[in-house]
Amino acid sequence: MLGSTHGTLTTDSRRARVIACGEQPGPAVHGRPAEVDDLDVSGRPLYAAVPDLDRFFRPESVAVIGASDTEGRPNTGVTRQLLAWSERVGARLHPVHPTRPSVFGIPCSPSVADLPERVDLAVLLVSDPLPVIEELAETKVRFAVVFASGFAETGEAGAAAQARLTAAVERSGMRLLGPNTNLNAFEEFRDDLDGPAIALITQSGHQGRPVFALQELGIRLSHWAPTGNEADLETADFLSYFAERPEVGAIACYVEGLRDGRSFLLAADRAARRGVPVVAVKVGRTETGARTAASHTGKLTGADAVVDAAMRQYGVIRVDGLDELQDTATLLARARPPRADGVVVYSISGGTGAHFADLATEAGLRLPELSQGKQAELHQWIPEYLSVANPVDNGGHPVGDWRGRKIIDAILDDPAVGVLICPVTGPFPPLSDRLVRDLVDAAERTDKLVCVVWGSPVGTEPAYREVLLGSSRVATFRTVANCITAVRAHLDHHRFATGYRSPFDSAARTLSPSFRKARALMRPGQQLSEHAAKQLLRAYGIRVPREQLVTSAAAAVRAAGLVGYPVVMKASGARIAHKTELGLVKIELTSASQVRDAYRELTDIARYEDVPLDGVLVCQMVERGVEMVVGVAHDELFGPTVTVGLGGVLVEVLRDTAVRVPPFGEEQARDMCAELRGRALLDGVRGRPPADLDALVEVVLRVERMALELGDDLAELDINPLMVLPRGQGAVALDALAVCR
Repeated sequence: MLGSTHGTLTTDSRRARVIACGEQPGPAVHGRPAEVDDLDVSGRPLYAAVPDLDRFFRPESVAVIGASDTEGRPNTGVTRQLLAWSERVGARLHPVHPTRPSVFGIPCSPSVADLPERVDLAVLLVSDPLPVIEELAETKVRFAVVFASGFAETGEAGAAAQARLTAAVERSGMRLLGPNTNLNAFEEFRDDLDGPAIALITQSGHQGRPVFALQELGIRLSHWAPTGNEADLETADFLSYFAERPEVGAIACYVEGLRDGRSFLLAADRAARRGVPVVAVKVGRTETGARTAASHTGKLTGADAVVDAAMRQYGVIRVDGLDELQDTATLLARARPPRADGVVVYSISGGTGAHFADLATEAGLRLPELSQGKQAELHQWIPEYLSVANPVDNGGHPVGDWRGRKIIDAILDDPAVGVLICPVTGPFPPLSDRLVRDLVDAAERTDKLVCVVWGSPVGTEPAYREVLLGSSRVATFRTVANCITAVRAHLDHHRFATGYRSPFDSAARTLSPSFRKARALMRPGQQLSEHAAKQLLRAYGIRVPREQLVTSAAAAVRAAGLVGYPVVMKASGARIAHKTELGLVKIELTSASQVRDAYRELTDIARYEDVPLDGVLVCQMVERGVEMVVGVAHDELFGPTVTVGLGGVLVEVLRDTAVRVPPFGEEQARDMCAELRGRALLDGVRGRPPADLDALVEVVLRVERMALELGDDLAELDINPLMVLPRGQGAVALDALAVCR
């Protein structure tokens, strides 16, 4: 089971929390409501519970524990901000302090037990929150916020203190934000902005400031969840909640570490079902970044390749910087679904257009050449010597008449065009002023995406501040890179959302007959021999060569006759990991004498290397195909993961692999193969026939089933090489390594 800093909830305790906190157990999708006890074969939930956070963000009553109005004290500034926030959301604020009769003119309760009413939200401005949490539990407070630091982010002692805090919260039935959080949830949001909003989730408050500041550019924000150390409420909880909010057009996340990978994927799945885009900065790509993140929040950062693959698997758009987070989340929140994926670049300079087109094409955007008819139409208003194939070079946008708008409208009317991008390298009035006005006017009459890159380093020009930022229909960027990143994310998201099928809907809920066979073969705490590992594969219907395990030279000769020459002979033992390096593999043996000699040599080497054997395998010699690797590993955040890649010696040289987190279906298995840099080998190169891709996909899916059913009992599985034969001939596991936990 996936754990956290405080352990994993059992099914019964999770059900109790759902009932106590009013959570929705799962999405009503595909005609049926999900139940709390919808579990997969390993007993894990298949759907994200959605906490009812309405009373957190819009409480009717708020208690401030440790409230102060003494100037110069930190608690005074916090109390003042909470008082202003409570007035904005219409909540009654109750200060709590043992020695103060009042705070800011409001009568003060000496203790939690003396509060005049049951409160929805308690904010703790105390250094040791544990005793207060236990008091709040008796008053049935629904939510608590702990600002105090000194918990899991500080090391072992802090982690133990956080575990005690979490246990108290679990006993209480309340939900807790923090510790080590801040006031971001209680910021003043502009209420004069309309349109779809961005909901923000951050583990570090300062990292959300750039997104919050988007309001100054007219971008609406609806919520900010600063999750801190996530002793209870975590990123996944807010992700699930925001995905259900009708005003939220996109969710922007700054994630330092995930408490529970499974919870995050369930929440991302909920957002994907709802078609709500999620954009995330996830730190920890480098070893240094991972160490820093862990020291800040006390979370596991996870293997970055697995994190990256898991996010893509559920449509989470991962970006690298806060500027990209701003621009990508803004575009995804506000832009309508694309009508086509063709991108046209419109510029007043051939050099600008060509440069942008190079960058966009390299990033994977499709820049279709406009039809001859469309080019002829554009040449009515653009000189013949300028190229209008795409990019469209106007030589200088018309200023004094109607032609500029005609050009833009004609481009947008092309059914192959879904996005028009106009890079303006710098202000050049009156040309740039008329250009952006025509673009804004054209954007108002079309449902296609119009983007402008305003390259001026100043950013105070009226054409930018008033015209571009005053338009809700034009997406405005300050850098080419951010524009390309956001447009690609926009197209990718809608392509993903259109065809999304949740893997949890079709995930297995009962164990297969293969499981019982495989379970009998497992040896807890041991590595299996190749022979035993192949028996494990057989149990799940994965093809292995004809082979026999023998313990004498005479038996080897008899086995070779039954298997059929030529044969391969290998030493088989639980402690052998790399047989080839030790000389424990003999291939292309064609006679009884060669088999006898090979048996003696293999056993002699094993004795010399002090490697215990359970016998020697006499194996069928399989015709050459494409050597692949398929395996299972355990990620500390996401649990079992499945990997496919180029096998044999290439697996360590090229490291060309793709990974997925179960459950997943056939489409994802095929996508894994398509992601490989060496995919051309499967398609057939230099006269070789195409490999049996269907058979490879089938093996990946059977290995996925093993990973789900055997769970933590299977610590590692490595099928290498898996020989993928020509199309229609299948795939054969030539070697296998399995480690039991």
